[in-house]
Amino acid sequence: MSLNDPKWGNRGGGDNRGDDGNQGPPDLEELWRDFNRRLSGMFGRNPGKGSGSGGGDGGNRMPDLNFRQFGGGIGLLAAFAAVVWLASGFYIVDASQRGIVLQFGRFVESTDPGLRWRLPYPIQTHELVNLTGVRTVEIGYRGSERNKVLKEALMLTDDENIVNIQFAVQYVLKDPQQYLFNNRNADDSVIQAAETAVREIVGKSKMDFVLYEGREQVAANAQKLTQEILDRYATGIQVSKVTMQNAQPPEQVQSAFDDAVKAGQDRERQKNEGQAYANDVIPRARGAASRLLEEADAYKGRVVAQAEGDASRFKQVYTEYAKAPEVTRQRMYLDTMQQVFSNTSKVLVDARSSSNLLYLPMDKLIQATAAPVNAPVVDQAQVSRPVPAPVGAESNVSPPRVDALSGEARTRESMRNRERGER
Repeated sequence: MSLNDPKWGNRGGGDNRGDDGNQGPPDLEELWRDFNRRLSGMFGRNPGKGSGSGGGDGGNRMPDLNFRQFGGGIGLLAAFAAVVWLASGFYIVDASQRGIVLQFGRFVESTDPGLRWRLPYPIQTHELVNLTGVRTVEIGYRGSERNKVLKEALMLTDDENIVNIQFAVQYVLKDPQQYLFNNRNADDSVIQAAETAVREIVGKSKMDFVLYEGREQVAANAQKLTQEILDRYATGIQVSKVTMQNAQPPEQVQSAFDDAVKAGQDRERQKNEGQAYANDVIPRARGAASRLLEEADAYKGRVVAQAEGDASRFKQVYTEYAKAPEVTRQRMYLDTMQQVFSNTSKVLVDARSSSNLLYLPMDKLIQATAAPVNAPVVDQAQVSRPVPAPVGAESNVSPPRVDALSGEARTRESMRNRERGER
């Protein structure tokens, strides 16, 4: 069957049935006319009118569309699209962020927090940079201290020893423009700058200083030097803190290093003990020496002062002696004898003198009579010394026992007899 057959699609009359009474294929012309009517109704045309000559046959051809009828719909679509395009330029900047506006990839301005607008894409774009968030990079390890990166951790000290140092660097952003346009990778820049700074500081320090007493100082110096390097390259990064995570010798020499450390600790302990003993002994020795010196100075001053006083007194006595030699000599004799006999209890009598005046030590006599008679122990000096009789006593008192060779007892007996005779 050919499509050019005029009877194709119209067989069987208007009910589209074949000779055998069965339903045939759909009428294509009717379908085409129905499509034209629907299309004309959409664009406001009268579906009853045909286009061109031919009367009712005009509906069999494509309608002649008038594009001016599309003006209202396209305008609305264009206006809606323009509004959507312009609205795409709004963006929000948080309080912890700064906005960077780019025009065809070139920096235009930096915006503060809030609701902002820029020209839509592709004319302008924006980047949001967080300035308050703390970023951390790890040097010498990744994630955990066990995951070591030896090419970053091994460093050479000033005394030609190798140490294994692991540390972390924390930083924030201070200039978003420099951070975006002067750095290809900010973390790599911080890692390289910090590693360079630490290697320089460790290379100028001793091994013991890096591992023990100087760890805090090494971290502080590394932070300062790292900041100087980053500022020199205008990275817009502010280093917050450098933390030393671990510092130790390499694993291959760890046991030998531990032995050396123990020996050094023993040496320091013995030195401290010796210093403590010296601190205990030396002050006491110095105190004793100072005390002896003070005592010697005091004795010297006392002796010198006494000698000077004796000399001054002798000069004064000599002056008086020169004025009256006899009187002074007698006075000196009496003073000397008084000083000598003031410490003795013996009675001395001048037998050659015709004077009958006797001196009796009454205080000694009272003490002797007050002593108990039946004392179990008697001093030998008291036995050999005669007990003087009290006034008004009988004369038949037996004389004390004295030694025949004792002249003192005889003298006292003669003095007692003479006194009784006078009474």
